Amino acid sequence: MPIFHAIVLGLVQGLSEFLPISSSGHLLLVPWLFGWNDFAGDPQIEKAFDVALHLGTVVAVVGYFWKDLTVYVREGVRLVVRREQPASADGRLAWLLVLSSIPAAAAGAVGEKYIDEKLGTPVLIAISLIVFGVLLAWADRRAGARGLDDYTRLDALKIGAAQVLALNPGTSRSGITMTAARFLGFGRDAAARASFLMAIPVTIGAVAFKLLKLIGDGIPNGLGVPMLVGIVTSGVSGWLAVWGTLKLIRTRSFMPFVIYRVALGTLVLLLIATGVRSA
Repeated sequence: MPIFHAIVLGLVQGLSEFLPISSSGHLLLVPWLFGWNDFAGDPQIEKAFDVALHLGTVVAVVGYFWKDLTVYVREGVRLVVRREQPASADGRLAWLLVLSSIPAAAAGAVGEKYIDEKLGTPVLIAISLIVFGVLLAWADRRAGARGLDDYTRLDALKIGAAQVLALNPGTSRSGITMTAARFLGFGRDAAARASFLMAIPVTIGAVAFKLLKLIGDGIPNGLGVPMLVGIVTSGVSGWLAVWGTLKLIRTRSFMPFVIYRVALGTLVLLLIATGVRSA
């Protein structure tokens, strides 16, 4: 894999993992648009590089929310060990965020083969970008100012169930969780924070699972340097994406992301319809 391709895909992963625009969709569309064939139909190479990219974004989000996570982990452990009542707000929220990640983690583990083989075509990605972008716009127009201190078990289950839809490339994990949170009446900042925080346990679990397989299979020849480049670029761009998203939505709506999703989805469909790119 050329280093330039590793840099581009690292930037794409880092930015799109946390912006509500679908990282999995972009990682499939970018090589398709530019005619790159780095993986040459070799799933081992593709999955190894995917581990590197996700490792970078895990480091990014953990680094950004380090202070918050320290509190959540401490209070979450204390809640289980000491069984203090009433439960602290931070300890309670920590376990609710973990609960939110369970549906997608379970569905991903069971349906991994089906997802890899049946989903992720350019047409499906384009349609998903448009449909779920419009859904985000609709949800964002609903008035709501609930904060994370108001996060309940039912909220965790509903948003967690919505997150399962993100297993379809083009939906966007952050996009669908922010959409669900807005439909449930959470403010934009709270919806984004909940989305980023609940990504941590499910992403760490997925990376750990894939990393164990990678260790067993070994890193494919010639992929070591591109993987390192991918980790660094996805980590840096991921941190910037979290920071930028939270800063943007404090003063603006999610509409810029909606416009981008619809425009990109429409472009992909036009390229296929005109024969510029094959489906």
